[in-house]
This record gives sequence, C-alpha cells and structure tokens, in this order.
Amino acid sequence: MRNALGLMLASVFAAVVIAAGGWFYYSSRADQAAPKTIAARAADQLPAQAKLAAKDDVATTAAIAAKPAAAVPAPAPAPMPVQQKSTCANPNALGVSRVVEIDTTGGPGFGFDHFKQFDFLTDKEVVLTFDDGPWPVNTPAVLKALADECTKGLFFSVGKHATYHPEILRQVLAQGHTVGAHTWSHVNLNGKKMTEQMAKDEVEKGFSAVKFALGTNPAPFFRFPQLQHNPAIVSYFATRNVAMFSTDIDSFDFRKGATPEKIIETVMTRLDKLGKGIILMHDFQKHTGEAMPALLARLKAGGYKIVQMKAKTTFQTLPEYDEALLKDLKVPTSSARPIGSVVQTVSQ
Repeated sequence: MRNALGLMLASVFAAVVIAAGGWFYYSSRADQAAPKTIAARAADQLPAQAKLAAKDDVATTAAIAAKPAAAVPAPAPAPMPVQQKSTCANPNALGVSRVVEIDTTGGPGFGFDHFKQFDFLTDKEVVLTFDDGPWPVNTPAVLKALADECTKGLFFSVGKHATYHPEILRQVLAQGHTVGAHTWSHVNLNGKKMTEQMAKDEVEKGFSAVKFALGTNPAPFFRFPQLQHNPAIVSYFATRNVAMFSTDIDSFDFRKGATPEKIIETVMTRLDKLGKGIILMHDFQKHTGEAMPALLARLKAGGYKIVQMKAKTTFQTLPEYDEALLKDLKVPTSSARPIGSVVQTVSQ
C-alpha cells in the first residue's frame, strides 16, 4: 500500500517538473520571436558611448525633475517707448548734429556772457535760442525756417504771450523744440522797485503760464529779460533746480533799424570770431523770422552744426501760482482737471 502511494506521488512530481520546463521553454521562445519596436531596435544599434550619454541624460533629467520648481521671476518693466525721429524731406538739411541733456540740479548757468563754468560746445557747434514769443506770424515764420532745415531750437516764452497764443506755443513744442520761460511780463528783475518777492512772483507765474499754454510742464530753463541777473533769483533757482541762460552771440534783432541782412551779418561776424556759441534771437521780432532761412543757409555753408539742448526733467510749477493764474485769467476751476477725470469712454 505504501509502495503504491509513493509511486503515485513520484509521478505527480515528475509531471509538474515537465510542465514547468515546457512553460519556460515556450515563454523564452515567444520573447525571442516577438518583433521589437523601432525605438528598441535603434537602441540596440547605438554605440556604447551613446548609450552612456543617453543614460546620463535620463539621470540628469530625473535629478532636475526631483528638485522643486524654481519661482519664475516677474517680468522686467517695459522700457519707455523711444520717440520716433521725424523724417526729413530735405536731404541736404542742416539738421541737428547732437542733442545734449542738461541736469538742472542746483541751477547751472550757460552762455559765456555771464556764466563761464560749462564750456560744452565744441568748435563749429551752435545753439539756436529765441526769446519773447509766442507771437502770430513771427513765431510761425521761425518755425517754418527751422522745419525746412530739420533743425531745432530753444524757446524762452513770456508768460503773458503764452496765454495770448497758446496754440502757437503748442506748435513749438509739437515740432520738437525745447520750451522754457522768460518771466510773466518781461519785466527787468533788477528794477529799482522790484522786491525779491515780486521777482519770484514774475518767475513762478511765468512758468505757470507756459505750463497752462502747453498743457504740460515746460523745461526748467530760464533766461532773464534784458539779461539782468537778479542775485536773489539766481540763488533761488539753485533751490528750484532751474538752469539759467545768458548768451555768447547776441543778434541785436530787437534794435531799431534791424533788418534781416543786419541780423545775419551781426550773428555771422561774431560767430566766425568765436567759432561756436549760444545765439540769442527773438521770435517776437518780424525781421528775425525773415532772416532765418538765409541765416541757416549761412550756418550750413560755414560748416556749423546745430546742438539741441533738452532738460533731464521738467519744471514742477507751484500749485498756488497755477491757481492764481487761472483766477486772473478767469478760467473755471473745473477746466484745470485732467480730461480723463471728466470724460471717459464707457462703450464703443
């Protein structure tokens, strides 16, 4: 009985071993016979170095993935848009050779008739400056001559004149010229009856009037009427960061008997002697506008180059003078508000 049971168990064991061996044999054959994917075949054909490199790439990627994601930095502020240069229709124009930016901190002075510190012009360089405007006919004549030669100037506006003809002063600014101030009423700030407070009022009200006319802040540039530099105001400008302008070459275009020909000869005689300089003219004067085309032609023929002066910052007027000006002009207070606070598009 025991022999029969042992024989039966042995038979069962042998059958299990044979079945397992068959399964292993057919499984391995099936693996060998199965077609490989394109990727698998390509991997088999890679040289050993490439396989190692692939392994390294996988390891590196895995390491990067394992690290916490770094915070994405905020995008940098968009740069200020660059003002596009206006195209010049005149291929032989005098143009502008360079633009200088003035840091008016502390109230620097320019023009060797009164200020000797900043000799920034090189040989054959000229700055064109104009006082007393804006004025009908005369200022537009100057602007046309400058535009025809694609060149730029610096305008010192009288406050009263700016309120009379704001549209002309806006045209000056729109054409790319620099606009400063020349007091409220063109009074001599060194006059006998002129107190320090009166002089400050003339200066500040003049700047407020230019701002009112332009609809924006003017440059912190100032020229004293009659080139009369009041010492108290010179010191005051240091605290207000206003650059002061004298001159190197006076055209004397305001004198009785001035003609376009005399103006040109006066300027060129002095300029040829100095070789460079800030030229003082008046866009208020009729003969100046008439002289400009020929004067610019003489400058070009003489090899002179125009330098434009701009300010690093604008002039910040004082609220009390802005309000006093609007009151004097009988301008409704509401009109001083920005248009965006009054009129808004809510649908289109």
